[in-house]
Amino acid sequence: MAQTILVIGPAWVGDMVMAQSLFKQLRAEDPAAGIDVVAPPWTAPVASRMHEVRTVLPLDIAHGQLGLWRRLRFGRDLRGRYDRAIVLPNSFKSALPAFASGARVRTGFLGEMRRGLLNDIRREPPGRPLRTVDRFLMLARPPGAAVPPPMPPELFADAARGRETLLRLGHAPVEGPVLALCPGAEFGPAKRWPARHFSALAQRYRARGFRIWVLGSARDQAVAAEIAVDGKEDFTGRTNLLDAIDLLAQTSAVVSNDSGLMHVAAALGRPLAAVYGSSDPAHTPPLDHRALTVSKGLSCSPCFARTCPLGHLRCLEDLGVDEVAAALEEARAR
Repeated sequence: MAQTILVIGPAWVGDMVMAQSLFKQLRAEDPAAGIDVVAPPWTAPVASRMHEVRTVLPLDIAHGQLGLWRRLRFGRDLRGRYDRAIVLPNSFKSALPAFASGARVRTGFLGEMRRGLLNDIRREPPGRPLRTVDRFLMLARPPGAAVPPPMPPELFADAARGRETLLRLGHAPVEGPVLALCPGAEFGPAKRWPARHFSALAQRYRARGFRIWVLGSARDQAVAAEIAVDGKEDFTGRTNLLDAIDLLAQTSAVVSNDSGLMHVAAALGRPLAAVYGSSDPAHTPPLDHRALTVSKGLSCSPCFARTCPLGHLRCLEDLGVDEVAAALEEARAR
């Protein structure tokens, strides 16, 4: 009999994209498995664009809020529906809905005080920490089993909706090449390539006949305003995540910081140059073959800091336009 599986999904957009590799693995092992994903409203749209996901179950609790009783009640409403639950975040609160659901097997890493809530506890092997996607895949396999290579995420877009979004926002339909810039990074400035570098890159592609789109949230509007290029089309703060997915699917190439939209672009198969500063391209890389990472590899990197602890941000300041453009052209040629 096919399993019914409840997955407690991540609260970060990029992690939700990478979680699709887990969903693909679960379906490879049980093609008829029913996979339902619990997600906060800000990552639920990503899960809704995955063919492997049967149902997205939104759990609307603010980021950082405990909401313990709400999580327990949410899980109790699911009792009797699942054979297995897999908890991707490491927090105590994220394990509560899985516990309350009564799923017979509840899998996750030990994390934060979760003994008793989970009954299939995993631990990372000693040595270098696993990539995020490999940690997810480890939860699909029996204890001690080898972690398979990840199947790349593949989000689907709604082409008609994407065209309607452009018209609704007062922009012309796509007829020629489009370069999308994603200059934001929720984590902090140590992951943001300088706006002047984005400007110089955009000017090169604009001279070649590309439309230049800038995508991001309302928090990215300030940096988007600093990107100086004639004819720039600024969508920051004007779209929701579904809009962004459908817009990115229409682009010819993407340059992005290490962010959720970077992973979205890769999962849409867009040629991508992904810029890394304080984070580690070996730990959370985009997983598509047309996505290339660019970093300086300084001795102080990766520091994983939100702001440069040395005060110079050389990892991004010194990452030149030529290097990023070369990576983008190589990605486009693949």
